[in-house]
Amino acid sequence: MKGVFRSRKGTEKLSKDSTSQNDDQELSEWGILITVVLGGVLAPLNSTMIAVTLPRIMEAFDAPLTSAGWLVTAYLIAMASLQPITGKLGDRLGRRRLILGGLVYFGCASIGAAMASGFWMLLFFRIQQAIAGAILLPNGVALMREVVPEKRRASRFGLVGSAMALSATAGPPLGGFLVAIADWHAIFYVNLVFILPALLLGWRVLPIHRASQGGSSFDLRGTLLLGIVLMGAAGLLILNAERLLISIVGVCVVLAVAVYFFWYEWQHPDPVLQLRFFCIRKFAAANGAVALSNLAMYSTMLAVPILLSRQSGWSSTQTGLVLTALMATSVIFAPIGGHLADRWGRRWPAVCGLSLFSFALLPLALTGGDVSIVMLVCCLGVSGIGLGVAGAGIQTSAVEAVERQQAGAASGIYATSRYLGSIIGSSVLIRLLKGNGEEFAAVFLMVTVAAFCSVLVSFGLRDRPEH
Repeated sequence: MKGVFRSRKGTEKLSKDSTSQNDDQELSEWGILITVVLGGVLAPLNSTMIAVTLPRIMEAFDAPLTSAGWLVTAYLIAMASLQPITGKLGDRLGRRRLILGGLVYFGCASIGAAMASGFWMLLFFRIQQAIAGAILLPNGVALMREVVPEKRRASRFGLVGSAMALSATAGPPLGGFLVAIADWHAIFYVNLVFILPALLLGWRVLPIHRASQGGSSFDLRGTLLLGIVLMGAAGLLILNAERLLISIVGVCVVLAVAVYFFWYEWQHPDPVLQLRFFCIRKFAAANGAVALSNLAMYSTMLAVPILLSRQSGWSSTQTGLVLTALMATSVIFAPIGGHLADRWGRRWPAVCGLSLFSFALLPLALTGGDVSIVMLVCCLGVSGIGLGVAGAGIQTSAVEAVERQQAGAASGIYATSRYLGSIIGSSVLIRLLKGNGEEFAAVFLMVTVAAFCSVLVSFGLRDRPEH
């Protein structure tokens, strides 16, 4: 009996030790999650916050609108171009140094932008912000893939997605508030509020282990070629269509470089853009789904304000409140979508969410946007619910499609697919909106077709990871 009692006592001690270890692991996981969120919100916040400050910046530096627009365009191009590269670097060098370095880099770039004495200096530091953001985003996502257990991984991605959507939504009102109480410089200084606690917490909780270095040297040529292809393609999309000869030459040059780039990357033993990832069905499906759904979402966000501006009695504030229906519901339902993806698997929340998104857009396509304000708000609100439910499952499926040591490269490619959807959607939108109202039928038809295509593609997702 005495031996049995000691055996039970030892079992109870092991059980307590195991419980304590699990609690410590989950506490560390939450610390990493908070660090990733604080770093991750910087890019979307600074992407939207600057919109309301452009008039003040133009006035301060006597800059024309065409020049000031590069503060937005160059930022997006850099973010889209660099994330596959920085994700790949994280796979080789480890996440900790990239995330902490990216936070310091973003802080220095923000201070430099706030202290800029001329427009071109401000543009330079704005691009540095984008580079730092491109370092933080894919490596934060890859770190979550590495440290969070499968059973609650999608829930954590849902929280990260919700925080990023909230920061993008809060950007314009926060920027307006800061400009009102201070000046345009304040939108750059406010980043330190997120960076300093992220650095302090990240220094304590981010794992120190290094990723496998691999046997080959870093793909520098592929990195340069990728930048040329993506920036060249983005430049052609924003080029004035009336310059026909320049457009034709530019298309030929970009296509030639792209063909050489794809051939070179396919031959390289450790390419910066792993094209073989797209041979994995669920990775290709996740990238296709996010590109098509983001094309539909971003085009809708741009088309609705233009639609309302052509109707009398609509102010910018009222238009912003209408769009809040889309963003607010997405923020609320993103964590719910993550929980469903952990409980039911990745595929069905994505399929159901994107289906809801598609059917919510259908009234706009059938009427050409000629709906009552109540119907418009309902359509946008339900669309946001669908996007929120689908988002975590799609993103989790993308990073789970590859080995954990390649999660950074996969996350970077996924982010670029998201940005390309936005860039293509906005470019097509500009070319469609040339008339006085009837063209909105074509816009919302394009949006709805893209949304339904994202549903079809999302059937290629798998419910659980294979690794």
